[in-house]
Amino acid sequence: MENQLEKQIEKIAPEDISRTLESAYHVIFQGDHDRIDDLLKHGGTLLRKAAQRFTTTQLILGIAGVAAVAVAVIARIESQTQDGEAEVVDADASKPEIENKPKPKPSKAQTPTV
Repeated sequence: MENQLEKQIEKIAPEDISRTLESAYHVIFQGDHDRIDDLLKHGGTLLRKAAQRFTTTQLILGIAGVAAVAVAVIARIESQTQDGEAEVVDADASKPEIENKPKPKPSKAQTPTV
């Protein structure tokens, strides 16, 4: 009976850990936000395999850790997005505004007579 239970538990392979860490590195440190899906997939696989060995408390703490990392990544993405928007606004502010230039006054020859 015990052997059957051990066979049902999936073992955590070193590849699972390395894929998760690689995805996390690309998303968090290199800012490659296209790989967030990979990070969630690999992290979920690793957590699922690890959860089979976890107690309830460990499982709750593991999920809380994943959630905390997700919140940190989202906050970082938002701050980068806001910084990018601020740079665009600053660039627009430095452009000369043509519409607000004073119009030249017409000379006496150009003024219509009534």
